[in-house]
Amino acid sequence: MTDLTSLFTDLVRTETRLYNRIDARLRAEHDMPLGALEFLQIIERLPTCRVFDIAHEVDITVGATSKAVDRLVARGWCERRANPDDRRSSLLFLTPAGEQALAAAVPTFEAAWAEQIAGLPQPMLAQLADGLRVWRERLESGLAQPTGAELDHGDRSGAA
Repeated sequence: MTDLTSLFTDLVRTETRLYNRIDARLRAEHDMPLGALEFLQIIERLPTCRVFDIAHEVDITVGATSKAVDRLVARGWCERRANPDDRRSSLLFLTPAGEQALAAAVPTFEAAWAEQIAGLPQPMLAQLADGLRVWRERLESGLAQPTGAELDHGDRSGAA
């Protein structure tokens, strides 16, 4: 039988170490936290991106997301524009500087990630990817406990 406490500890420690290593590399080479990279990628991918959309995707509060977006705006990497369909919200767009910062940082992220998984057998990586995808879909579909955004845990984003 699987020791669930050890599984939880291994999962959390692995995520923390991976995040910290990749974050340190991005900060050193691009002065960009990993959280900022993730937010910029989401803004780039969603044609009508709102703060709420990012909060929902990364599972943090709207308030924490808005503060992180403010930091991206202050860096000149994105801008808020009035939402023509809903005056209560803004749409987020990458600026040219944000597009350049993202384009420069993605190869560094990919190289740092590749270094962390180097040497792991491909079948193990495939099984891990499939298992995590299924588990994440289960969590996101509401088959498990409430999410961090629903519980209002605060800022875990690290963006900018």
